[in-house]
Amino acid sequence: MGDPIRVGFVYPELLGIYGDRGNAEVLAWRAHRRGLPAGVVDIPAGLPVPGRLDAYVLGGAEDAAQATAAELLRSPAGDGLRQALRDHRPVLAVCGALQLLGVTWTDAAGRRVEGLGLLDLHTTAGTPRLVGEAVIRTREGELVSGFENHGGRTWLGPGAEPLGAVVRGAGNNGVDGTEGVRHATLVGTYLHGPVLARNPFLADLLLGFVLGRRGVDPDALPAAGSPDCSAELHRARLHAALTRRHTR
Repeated sequence: MGDPIRVGFVYPELLGIYGDRGNAEVLAWRAHRRGLPAGVVDIPAGLPVPGRLDAYVLGGAEDAAQATAAELLRSPAGDGLRQALRDHRPVLAVCGALQLLGVTWTDAAGRRVEGLGLLDLHTTAGTPRLVGEAVIRTREGELVSGFENHGGRTWLGPGAEPLGAVVRGAGNNGVDGTEGVRHATLVGTYLHGPVLARNPFLADLLLGFVLGRRGVDPDALPAAGSPDCSAELHRARLHAALTRRHTR
C-alpha cells in the first residue's frame, strides 16, 4: 500500500458541528482494521486545502458558517479541493457540505448564496424541517440509514445522480424520492449518524475508491475482521428506523 492513507477533514470549525468528523475517523479506523495505516488530517478554516490527500470529508453547518465556508472554498484556498474532485479523489459531503458543493442555495432569510458549482444541484430553504430516521436504497441494492435534520430542499439537475431512493423519510426534498448525490467518487448525503459509522457499505465504498486510485483492486479489499461493530450498528439502526414510527 505504500504511504499511509490520509483522510482530510475540511474546515472542522465551520463544517464540523454535527459530529461529522466521525466519518473521517471511521474511514481511518476501517483501514486500520484491514492492516492499512491511515490517519485523519484536519484542515483548519481558511488554510489551503491540500489537493493530494487520499480522501476528503466535509460536514454540516448552520447557514452563516456554511456561507463562510463557501466563500473560503471559492477562493484560491479551495483550489486543492477542486483539483481533488477533478482527479476523482474520494469525497464525502454531508448535509450543508452537500448544499455548498452545488450551484446555489437560498437560506431561511431568503439570501441566495453561490455554491462551488461542483455538483449539478440547487437548494432552497423550506418548512417544516425534515427531521427523523431515514432509510435509502442505493443502486447496488444496499440499505443505508441515518438521521436527517435539514430545512433545505435540494433538487438534482440532469447531471446529478442520487445516492439512493428513499425507503423511509424525506430525502433531498420530501417530494421526488431521492436522497443525496453520487458523482464519480463523490458521495453526498443529508444523513448523519455519523453516516459511515452506521453504514459500513458506504465506508468501504469510499475506501475502495482510495485503493483503486493506488492500483489495488477494490474487490480485493480484505474483510474488516470480526466482530465488526459497524455492521452490528448498521443492523440495529436499520431495524429501528424501519420499525419505529417516523417523525418530522
